[in-house]
Amino acid sequence: MGFYTGKVIVVTGASSGIGLACARRFGALGACVVMAARRIEKLEELARTVAPPDRVLAVRTDVTDESDCKALIDSAIDRFGKIDILVNNAGLSMRAMFRDLDLKVLHSLMDVNFWGTVNCTKYALPHLLETKGQVVGVISIAGYSPLPARTGYSASKYAIRGFLDTLRVEHLKDGLNVLVFAPGYTASNVRNAALTADGSAQGETPLDEGKLMSAEQCALKLSQALEKRRTHVALTLLGKATIWMHRLFPGLTDRLTYSYIARETNSPFK
Repeated sequence: MGFYTGKVIVVTGASSGIGLACARRFGALGACVVMAARRIEKLEELARTVAPPDRVLAVRTDVTDESDCKALIDSAIDRFGKIDILVNNAGLSMRAMFRDLDLKVLHSLMDVNFWGTVNCTKYALPHLLETKGQVVGVISIAGYSPLPARTGYSASKYAIRGFLDTLRVEHLKDGLNVLVFAPGYTASNVRNAALTADGSAQGETPLDEGKLMSAEQCALKLSQALEKRRTHVALTLLGKATIWMHRLFPGLTDRLTYSYIARETNSPFK
């Protein structure tokens, strides 16, 4: 029997990208998967690609709504009787200079990324403590080192890391494992859906998605980290190098990051 056989795993943001890839991987490994996202029709269709009907549940969830997050956890317990792992993956990005930004964009980023993680974790925590389970926050390298023109995104990812690192210490003796999982650039829809200065979706990506880590590779790394009960994981050579450079040579890293973003297609610096 494998590590994931019979585990009950809740995945937010499960309708695309890393979240969907994680749901499929967990399902393939024998887990019971609870998929959460806002578009229930799409979610129910995708659920058929994740696991047999007796091992998958789709729940319409807006993670910015605390009552939705409570209902998600209640639904998981009603269906499967326990929760072993919560993967807080639902996320939103942005691309605009702060000087041009409508502050509603920052509120949206914090509501989805930070408060979405807090809301779901709050209601899952008692059940995770019962199973000595695991809670995951999918952040970003931008949660360790600042990313220009993504002030709200970077701030929200830093906030998630602070929240989860503190939660880990609070429950150091309770058997709860807390994983901060930081992918580098990963091929997904996140950049197409990223908000611009006025809050509208960007609609296109400035990156060559074909050259990025795939969502499936990211899901593989996450599943391996959970099996080993890791507490911190950063992906890609560039991502790891950025974290260490920011710690050791912050001024130099600022200049290199500026130059990197300045070379983006339609860079906001131009």
